[in-house]
Parts: sequence; C-alpha cells; structure tokens
Amino acid sequence: MRARFDTLFGRLFGVLLVAIVLAHLLAFAWFRLYGPPPPPPPPPFAENFDGQRPPPDSRFPPRAPRPWFGGPLVPLTFQFISLIIAAWYGAKLLTRPIQRLSDAAERLSEDLDSPPLDESGPREARQAAHTFNLMQQRIRGQVQQRARMLGAVSHDLRTPLSRLKLRLEKIDDEKLQGQMRQDLDDMIGMLDATLTYLHEQRTSEALQLMDVQALVESLCENAQDQGADVEVGGHCAPLQVQPMALRSCINNLLDNALRYAGQARIELQDHREQLLIFVIDHGPGIAADKREAVFEPFYRLEGSRNRNSGGVGLGMTIAREAAQRLGGELNLEETRGGGLTAIIRLPRT
Repeated sequence: MRARFDTLFGRLFGVLLVAIVLAHLLAFAWFRLYGPPPPPPPPPFAENFDGQRPPPDSRFPPRAPRPWFGGPLVPLTFQFISLIIAAWYGAKLLTRPIQRLSDAAERLSEDLDSPPLDESGPREARQAAHTFNLMQQRIRGQVQQRARMLGAVSHDLRTPLSRLKLRLEKIDDEKLQGQMRQDLDDMIGMLDATLTYLHEQRTSEALQLMDVQALVESLCENAQDQGADVEVGGHCAPLQVQPMALRSCINNLLDNALRYAGQARIELQDHREQLLIFVIDHGPGIAADKREAVFEPFYRLEGSRNRNSGGVGLGMTIAREAAQRLGGELNLEETRGGGLTAIIRLPRT
C-alpha cells in the first residue's frame, strides 16, 4: 500500500481524496446540526370551526431560529477553499520535480562539474534524477576522454610537423620550400586554433562583477602598443560577467577587424536592460547573406577574408559562443560608410 502512494500520481490523488472527504464530512455535519428550516407558522385565520387553532404538527417539532451561518454558505465556502488548497498543493507536487530538473540542467550547461541532483522524492522524481545524474557522468566522461585524445593528438602531430620544417631547409627549390613552409604553418595554425576552440568550449567560469570599460581600454592599449590603429569610446558601469569569456570574445572580434581592415574602434553603450559593445571597422565588410555563415567553424570567405589573410575560420565562432556563455548574443551589421560592425549584447540581470 505504501508503494502505491510513493508515486507522484498516488500523492496527488491522496491529497485530492482527503480534501473531498473532509469537505463532505463538514457539509454533512453542518446540515445534520442545523437541519432543514422550520415550517412556516399557520396563518392567523386558520381556525377550527369551534374557533380554536389547530394543534402543532408533531412531525415538525418547534426549533430555535437558525443563525445566519447555519445555511449552506459556510460548508460550500469551506469546500471551495479546501479544493483550491488541494489543487495548489497538487500543482506544487507536480512542478517541484520538473523545477529541480530544470535547475540542474541549467547548472550543467554552465558547469559540467556541478553537484549531482538529489535522488529523493516520489518514485518518478527519483528515477528522473537518477537518469539525469547518469547522463551527467557520461557527458563528463566523454569530455574528459576527448580532452585526453586532443592532448595526445596535439603532442603527436607537433613532433612530425616540427621535423618537416627542419627538413625543408634541405630543399634547394626556394619556391617549393616556401610553399611547403606555408602549408606547414597553416597546419600548425589550424591545430592551435582548433585546440583553443575546444578549450574555450569546456572552460567554465564563475560570474564576477567586472569593470568592462577597464577591460576594453586595456585590450585597446595592448593593441596600440603593438602598433595597431585602435580607438575606444563610451562608458559603462560594472557588469556580472565571466572575465575570460568576455576577454576572448572582444579579443577575437578586435583581431578580426585589425586583420581585414587594418583599424578598429570599440564603442560602449550602457542601458538599463543591457550593455552594447560595438567593434567597428571600415574594411571590405561581409555580404548580408554570409554574415551568419561566418560563425560556422572553419568557414572562410573568398577574397580578402580568407586563410591567406591569417585566419583559419574559428575566431568568429569562438566569439559568438563566448557571448552566448555570458547570456548575451553577437550579431554582425554593415558599418555606415562601408565595413563591418560586430555588436555584443550583454543583459543586465
């Protein structure tokens, strides 16, 4: 019997059954106590032929007048309130396990090492929590296995690539030597970019209150020290962010603008609901039908924005995923007068 009420259905059915039984018992006791209303008194002119009033009917003994709360209003009100409370409590029973799973899924999306879900409550909730914990363990194991595999691949590939670069010096044909060296440099660059991208995916940070304006100004100063044409403008209040994710997002957008346009400007616009960060360049720009495609891994445009310019097609992907980890979004628009403007929207919560 206990196993039947260990389920979510059993608990909800039991709560509603108790509420209905209690409401009907109260109604029965109420009407039993006060009974039906007394019969109306006989009219004053109803007299016998001898001038005497008829005796009272023994079937309806005299009863005291019923108080105001003796009618059906009180028991019906109690029934209504008890059923509302039972429905509310039943809805809580139904939504509590779902809310726990939702909260655990949100924590898992932010951190794979988040604590497992407590396996308690009704049988359905325990089964769902157990399945969720198994899923988390498998995902964590797959990510760790992938990280180990990538580390081994990285180590094993770098060694022969370095040997090839040394052996290129023995080739007499300078043109062929230069082409092969360029191919090797591209392979090493793609390997480094891929490892960086995968590292960004599995890295998790806690939110911190950060001076975003100071971070942007620091990145611009570092670029200016290296001879880049970079400007910064606007002001903003501190914001709860993941520092490394925000730095990675802005850095990739800034490198992208400098690589293809030779100059860039970062503007900050602070609003009550969100913070806007604009990375503006006046380079060749991107056609409107290609602006979403550039966020795909290893996607490269033809012409000026290709691998020969120094990119391998992961910078924009890393930037967008970093913005999404911050709870924001990254979009591309055309700069007025020509060029490309990357807009980072970060919510203020």
